[in-house]
Order: sequence, then C-alpha cells, then structure tokens
Amino acid sequence: MSVTIILGAQWGDEGKGKIVDLLSAKADVVARYQGGPNAGHTVVIDEEEIVLHQIPSGILHPHTRCIIGNGVVIDPVILMEEVDFVKSKGFQVDGRLFISHRAHLIMPYHKLLDTTREAAEGAAKIGTTGRGIGPAYVDKYDRCGIRIVDLLDRSTLAEKLLKNLESKNKVLQRIYDRDSMDTEKIIQDYLEFDRRIDAYVKDTTLLINRAIDAGEEVLIEGAQGTMLDIDFGTYPYVTSSNPTAGGACTGLGIGPTRIDRVLGVVKAYTTRVGMGPMPTEFDTEFGDQMRQLGGEYGATTGRPRRCGWFDAVVVRMAAMINGLTHLAITKLDVLDTLPEIKICTAYRYQGRVMEHYPAELWIQEQLEPVYESHPGWLCSTQEAHSFDELPENARSYLRRISELTRTPISLISVGSKRSQTIFME
Repeated sequence: MSVTIILGAQWGDEGKGKIVDLLSAKADVVARYQGGPNAGHTVVIDEEEIVLHQIPSGILHPHTRCIIGNGVVIDPVILMEEVDFVKSKGFQVDGRLFISHRAHLIMPYHKLLDTTREAAEGAAKIGTTGRGIGPAYVDKYDRCGIRIVDLLDRSTLAEKLLKNLESKNKVLQRIYDRDSMDTEKIIQDYLEFDRRIDAYVKDTTLLINRAIDAGEEVLIEGAQGTMLDIDFGTYPYVTSSNPTAGGACTGLGIGPTRIDRVLGVVKAYTTRVGMGPMPTEFDTEFGDQMRQLGGEYGATTGRPRRCGWFDAVVVRMAAMINGLTHLAITKLDVLDTLPEIKICTAYRYQGRVMEHYPAELWIQEQLEPVYESHPGWLCSTQEAHSFDELPENARSYLRRISELTRTPISLISVGSKRSQTIFME
C-alpha cells in the first residue's frame, strides 16, 4: 500500500477532480490538505457533472473515507450545502466524512473584507474569488482565527468573536465606510453549524496516521496549483496557502517520510484564472477559440480562464519543488483539431535565455517564451484506450513533455468521462 499526493503543477484547474476520482476507486482514504471553497473539483459520472468545493472527490466511491484536514479553511454554509448536495445524489456521507477539529473557519467578516478590499483596489486587485479565503488565513497566522474546536464552548466562541469583530468593524467602518456586523447573530449561526457538523469532527491527524500504519491506500489531494503557492507562485497573484507537496504534511499532520508518490496533474496546454503573469498566454482571438474548445470556465466562479501553450519551464519548476514522481496529462483531446501545437521550452529576457522561472514579478511580466513547434494530429483521441492507440504525433508530443519536464507520464485523460483515460502503468 502507499501514500500518494495528487496536486496541480500549473496554475490550478488542471483536472485534479477527475484524477482523484479515478484513483479513489482503489483508495481507502482520501484527504484534502489546504485551500477553501475557492477551489472546484469537477467529476463527470454518467454524463452528469458533479462539482465539489471542500469535500474530497473520493466521497463519490462508497468504500472510501474522506478527510478535510487542519490546513483547510472551512466555510460552514458552503460545506453543509455540499453535504446535502452529495447526499441528494445518493452518496452516503455520514460515517465517511471526517473534519479536523483544528481546521479554521471562514467567518462572515472574512468574506465581507475580501470583496470590499478587492473592490477598493480597482485595477490593482489580485483577482480573488471573494470567498474570504485570504482573510481567514490572515487571521490564522495572526493567531486570532476561530477553529472548529472553538465551537465546543459558547463562552470561548463569544469572547474570540467579540475581540475579532471589534477590530474588523473598525476597519469596515473607518476605511471602507461599511456597516458593522452583528456579533450575536454570528454566534447563533455558528453554534447551529456546530450542531450540524459535530458528527463529522474528529482528530483527523490520528485518523490518517492510523490508516497509514495499517497499510491502507491513502490519496492526498491539493487544491489550486504550484504556481499559486504562497511561497513559490507568481506572488502576489497567488492563493493564501501551500498547494505544493510540503503543504500536505503540515495540512494533515503526517511526516514527509510517509509519502511514497507525488503525482502532478497538468493540462496538455496551460490555463490560468485571475490576474498575474502567464508567459505563454494566447492572443485574444485564439484564446477565445481555445476557451470554447476546452470549456475553460472556472468551476467555482464561472470566470473565463486564460489559455496558453504548454509551459515546460513552469512544470519543470513544479517537478523540482514538489519532487514529482509522475505526471497526469489532462485534456489532450482539446488539441485534436489544431494543425500546429507549441511548447515553451525557455524564456528570453533582455537578450538572455532563462530556463528557470524567475522570482521577480517585473521580470515575469516581460518574459518572452521560446517555443518549439510540433505538428498536430488532426484526429480524435477520445476513443483511445492505450498509448499505442494515440496518433503518432500525439505520442511524440507527450514524449517531449516528459523529456522537457524530466518526469514520466503515468496517466493521460482524453475526455471528461472516467472511461476516457489511458493508464501508462
């Protein structure tokens, strides 16, 4: 048995939901380690799209136990709506979903601060989803966050809320000219949430370590992607947590020596939602064409994704930072009708070639991609069930991606259905 991390190796939206769903078929435990309801994982079952935001995709397999770890920030309203949604689809949740008592809560003032601040920034905004994720993580690291365990005692909850709201209301009123928030209503709402969530709350660190000790198959899933990592992404246009492999250890409470495999999920091209640099981005006309071909709209917000050619520099960096053992390539079929396909192998900046992604934002914004061109295959890949059944040009394209990223490919997705998947091992 093994412990496998599945994470995004680009800017998120790589199709991790499908990959986690597929591999969950043989998993005993599926655990989420960071992020919040700003991430949407989409799974297609019998032609129906199921979008999950906080509950791991493994919930769609009746034998798996699912964990939301301490590194996740939880919106109780969205979580309970999601629990009800999953139940309405005929999936058992009780006794299978476990939530860390150390996980931090997204409070109403986090969402209000998020949207208010973004609106005030105008053109300089980061491009958040407005769901309070960033402000919740700010409070976590400012040591004034409210955890699920705080709901167990009303006086503790009231004391922390009063202190927080005193400072938050000052900011809302004096800086943003917004009305203050009602402390008593928030207390009552969150105590009601506690009554509903109580059956799911566990010491998930103990739970997952016992599963590993017992030799069970454990899948660990991240949200967003490597280039949105708070430390290694295109800062400040990043998320507020660590989607990279190191975040899995701190976000669940497991040691790094427990990890056996790290699977990086990438699209056969590149996409990004929100603001920030993206060196291989298409021009407007071709970007619109690719967006239609790939259905590139955010699962959580519906925002159109920016599209570009495959960036091997980005994925090579992701392979290094995460210690990727394998790649999963998604949406290969989106390229089926293109006569020419490009791969970015390096960048040019002020006359010099760069083979590594720079940290400086001002350099990132001026990078010129160095491309190599590959002939398209101009036929459908959606019916292929093995690597050998793919067109030769598609096979050559994939081999080149593996070579440039120095990472073997273990899985190829050629459509949104579970059956439209090629396993290489």
